[in-house]
Amino acid sequence: MSRKKVVVALGHRALGTTLPEQYKATKKTAKILANLVEAGADIVISHSNAPQVGMIHTAMNEFGASREEYTQAPMSVCSAMSQGYIGYDLQNALRAELLKRGIYRPICTILTQVMVDPYDDAFTEPVKVIGRLLTKEEAEEEEKKGNFVTEVEGGYRRIVAAPKPQGIIEIDSIRELSDKGQIVIACGGGGIPVLAQGVELRGASAVIEKDYASGRMAELLNADEFMILTSVEHVSIGYNTDHEIPLGRISVDEAKEYIEQDQFEPNTMLPKIEAGVSFLEKGTGRKVVITSIDKALEGFLEKTGTIIE
Repeated sequence: MSRKKVVVALGHRALGTTLPEQYKATKKTAKILANLVEAGADIVISHSNAPQVGMIHTAMNEFGASREEYTQAPMSVCSAMSQGYIGYDLQNALRAELLKRGIYRPICTILTQVMVDPYDDAFTEPVKVIGRLLTKEEAEEEEKKGNFVTEVEGGYRRIVAAPKPQGIIEIDSIRELSDKGQIVIACGGGGIPVLAQGVELRGASAVIEKDYASGRMAELLNADEFMILTSVEHVSIGYNTDHEIPLGRISVDEAKEYIEQDQFEPNTMLPKIEAGVSFLEKGTGRKVVITSIDKALEGFLEKTGTIIE
């Protein structure tokens, strides 16, 4: 059986929200990932982190604000923390599941930094809401620091940019480990966004869309397949209308045409389709599968899901 290198992007449903939820969810997700390994996939795993990084950001900044001897944590540090603790649960759950099946595969989590462009338009139009509810006075203090805030029901919240990923700093390590047969968890939450300053890397006050970073990683690894596991079995056009049509196997040109028609919701499905198209256009013999996490094996076997090629 020939094996395929597959980058698997896990959504929120695979991880839960709270610590107890995450512990349980990763055990279930580990069974699904183990099925892919048994079916012939050499997987590299990425994952979302929205609830987790929000929780960490809130906790660290509340703690820092209430104790003078501690400082508040920037987004880049919170992102690194989320990668570590999600990876901890996920790699241990997958290791245990594979060992139960008589499979030994080393598994590791790599804290991954992703380069962004300081001139990306996203930095002037932040969209991602983070952190706790702020008072007007606290919001004004954030603005004095150069941060962006937005008014919401009951107060204010910080918003940060969502720039596109340019390069992945640790890609050589990810590739080396994957090529040697290890299962790698990387680009968690889209990676830690960084800016180059000479030889130094500086964390950016931003978050990167997980699907774009995952697709970029799949491109750089020259993966055979990019699998995006989400909450629906198929991508649909006319979503949530009387004319909804689930998509099965489509071409890149068809996917681009649907993008032009604004068929995909900008903050949910559109990044998945755009990331998939970019991955396919930068190589040959590649495939993108988008399906629900419960149908991952069937998607890999091309029995369900939306397949773009």
